[in-house]
Amino acid sequence: MLKMKKMIRFVFHRATIAGVAIFAQLGALILMIGRFSTYFPLFYVFFSSLSAAVVIVIATGRAKSAYKIAWIILILLFPIFGGLFYLMLGRIRLTPKMRRKMEKTRVHGEKSLETSATVLHELEKIDLRAAGQARYIQNHAAYPVYRHEHSEFFPVGDAAFPTMLRELEKAERYIFLEYFILEEGTMWNSIRDILVRKARAGVDVRLIYDDLGCMFRVPKDYHRTLEAMGIKTERFHPLRPMLSPSLNYRDHRKLMVIDGHTGFTGGINLADEYINAVEKYGHWKDSVFMLKGEAVWSLTVMFLAMWEYLRDEPVRLEDFSPSRLDNLPPSKGFIQPFADNPLDDETVSETVYFNLINRARDYVYINTPYLILDNEMLAALCAAAKSGVDVRIMTPGIPDKPLVYAVTRSYYLPLLESGVKIYEYTPGFMHSKTMVADDQVAVVGTVNLDYRSLYMAFEDAVWLYGTHSVLQIRDDFLETLPVCREVQLAEYQSIPALRKARWALLRLLAPLL
Repeated sequence: MLKMKKMIRFVFHRATIAGVAIFAQLGALILMIGRFSTYFPLFYVFFSSLSAAVVIVIATGRAKSAYKIAWIILILLFPIFGGLFYLMLGRIRLTPKMRRKMEKTRVHGEKSLETSATVLHELEKIDLRAAGQARYIQNHAAYPVYRHEHSEFFPVGDAAFPTMLRELEKAERYIFLEYFILEEGTMWNSIRDILVRKARAGVDVRLIYDDLGCMFRVPKDYHRTLEAMGIKTERFHPLRPMLSPSLNYRDHRKLMVIDGHTGFTGGINLADEYINAVEKYGHWKDSVFMLKGEAVWSLTVMFLAMWEYLRDEPVRLEDFSPSRLDNLPPSKGFIQPFADNPLDDETVSETVYFNLINRARDYVYINTPYLILDNEMLAALCAAAKSGVDVRIMTPGIPDKPLVYAVTRSYYLPLLESGVKIYEYTPGFMHSKTMVADDQVAVVGTVNLDYRSLYMAFEDAVWLYGTHSVLQIRDDFLETLPVCREVQLAEYQSIPALRKARWALLRLLAPLL
């Protein structure tokens, strides 16, 4: 009886219905061509010509070479439909609504830039290379650099959760949350209860969640349930039963903003595995980053720009200007939260990572759940290691996605041969996304080292220079090493040829995963 109920729920789940509808559209297209079999040569010539034209467009476009190659291979394998599939799913298209959203995002960000000139000048006096990085983020992501006031790095979600609850209880004006995943349980229910109480007390409470990320986590109409509780709620790109490029674009950000002066980001979503209240893939190793002070304004702007896009209503930034926190302890260094999106032809997160790796002199330590690298990133990591930089990468010991894990391991051999050290987190799943170098600079946020994060998702991160939290990120990496297994070069040199061939194929198609 229980199995029958599960089967019925699966059959009538919106994901199943949407998937069947999408495949039905593909089937209808194939049947349509089959019905006109007498004209097949004309169809073949037309669609093959279309595919050839698409290949030319791909080859001369601005996309990454690996992404181009993956699509060109698919088109060559399926010359009739390959070009059409690319036009429907592969290319980045800006709808008028997206164009308006992007323009407003930049305008919102640029309003904050005037305050950063003095801070940037101070950073230039200390480190010209670091100032160059800050200037790049400012010019191409429209988020300013601030003097660091207060930040704290939490190495696991369990440690951060009580602090998140305490800060939410202090909210007086507004609470903004933007998350890829939420699911009812100890974590989300505790947060939701606070949100409901605060909303009843007059606090402006708003939530954005990604509909695809929550597809199997919450009911289809969950946003209406939350609205009825007083939580203003929007879904990012709701799943619809049709082929659309919007399926590619997901909101992978994790933001919690309280009154514009306290914020959280990092790897954790709002579900119980992220605080180890339940076990999914062994111990869940993640990170949370809390910041306080002026820099939180950038997180506020990120959220409001996305809210304006989804709800299609104007936002007056001045209505959300935060009050200053005067009781923060003395601090030093610089901090620069920034957002990245797949629609502006500027790979901000990847460039920030590149700069950190290329400028490292002593070491680079990286935590990432997925290691799916393009040729440029692979070359940067290998070149750094060959130059004598201590490059170490920590990946999961227990994967959440076996196929993606196989692709991750397919990159081990060239990295190990170049001197990169790789460690697998044996207690469970490593979901933290951090990069730290030379005791000076670090990046923490939502950005994985994979194609989807770097090129196809809306992300956020924080760039840090000379802050105590840089050392916290370093210490967390080093303190985690004893429970990791160091991957040895010999074990990957002796891997059977058939497995190497499978890995080579997976790496070739990795940009489409």
